[in-house]
Amino acid sequence: MTERTHKTIEQAKQEGKYIRTVRSFVKREGRLTKGQSHALENHWQDMGLNHQNELLDYSAVFGNENPVVLEIGFGMGKSLVEMAKNAPELNYIGVEVHRPGVGASIALAVEQDVTNLKVYEHDAIEVLADCIPDNSLTTVQLFFPDPWHKKKHHKRRIVKPEFVETIRQKLKVGGVFHMATDWENYAECMLEDMQSAPGFENLSATNDYVPRPDSRPLTKFENRGQRLGHGVWDLQFKKL
Repeated sequence: MTERTHKTIEQAKQEGKYIRTVRSFVKREGRLTKGQSHALENHWQDMGLNHQNELLDYSAVFGNENPVVLEIGFGMGKSLVEMAKNAPELNYIGVEVHRPGVGASIALAVEQDVTNLKVYEHDAIEVLADCIPDNSLTTVQLFFPDPWHKKKHHKRRIVKPEFVETIRQKLKVGGVFHMATDWENYAECMLEDMQSAPGFENLSATNDYVPRPDSRPLTKFENRGQRLGHGVWDLQFKKL
């Protein structure tokens, strides 16, 4: 791993500096099941990545030179594990703040013999800043982030210009930022932010949304929503 010279947010706080952060999530811990706890205790050393002030060396982490996909906020991890299992030619990194989801994803990956997946239990903004090398990712996935639907809470939405620029820096040229949401207003805001962001090209033939690609599994929640007539919007933008 390559050492970084800038300070992490934690280090800055320890030195008495005031760092104002607006979180895009609420950390609802929940209670770990026995299976989740067992997975964390017995398989973290194989699947877990610890946030630290060092850039990842993907070849050392995965033991190969395969392209790397990063998913931000994978929930309970079912679709992430499915994607990793279906694409062994890719390496996957998942980032999630909720411990039960991290435990559940590890347990499922172990059960299904998925070996091309590593996970962080940490804030994605800090992982991107401190651990992910620039120009290194083939895909960044952000599926169904918290919509913060009240207008006064829109500032907490993770997709905004500074976040989009961070994603651009981390993607390889030709790499894709793939987003999905079931909130139409958030989809419209995502589209506006991405269209105004420099260095991206919309992969939509109509310059708005794309059909759900086969690589993104349908969730149980999404299936139910479709039956009820609820929309889901996928966006894919390529780094130029």
